[in-house]
Amino acid sequence: MKIATADLPETIPVFPLPGALLLPRARLPLHIFEPRYLAMLDDALKTQHRLIGMVQPREVPGSADRRLHTIGCAGRVTAFSETEDGRYMITLAGVSRYRINREVSGFTPYLKADVDWAGFDRDQGPAEKDSGFDRKTFLKLLKRFFEAEEMRTDWDSLQEAEDELLINSLSMLCPFEPEDKQALLEAPSLSTRRETLVTLIEFALRGGANEEMLQ
Repeated sequence: MKIATADLPETIPVFPLPGALLLPRARLPLHIFEPRYLAMLDDALKTQHRLIGMVQPREVPGSADRRLHTIGCAGRVTAFSETEDGRYMITLAGVSRYRINREVSGFTPYLKADVDWAGFDRDQGPAEKDSGFDRKTFLKLLKRFFEAEEMRTDWDSLQEAEDELLINSLSMLCPFEPEDKQALLEAPSLSTRRETLVTLIEFALRGGANEEMLQ
């Protein structure tokens, strides 16, 4: 079910989870077990839209405090199952990115925020295409990265996947740092996200931060 932008709520529950990236039209499986997030899920399921806002926490320089990044992505709970010990396995379907205006104080054990959906109109549209995508060269680079990270995949499926599904799935699955995931989330277009993804892969293959320390 697609939710019209005008019908998206002004206040949503937010789930700060480092490294967990959700993108529009993509699906994110989550394992919910903390009591506050079990309460968040129960409350979300009682609403018509069933939205949960994923967001990356960020460190504050010189402090142990953590804040939230301004931009996150909301997903609709499309599947859930409960384990015998009261935990949930859920799937979020990415609906739209949002911008946090302010965190909302209240009586819930989890965070809520007033959000703005403006500026992310393409998130609610059809799947994006990437006209500059050189799939053959990209997959050669990706194979080197997967070998270096000792990751496995179905290469035939990658060859056949649509541009958006391929690029967004890799952005969500590859083991990048939370700040890198945020850069992928904030990319204004699919081609920009692909360029960012290639840059991160090339950086990792060169040794990343370790190489900088050696110089």
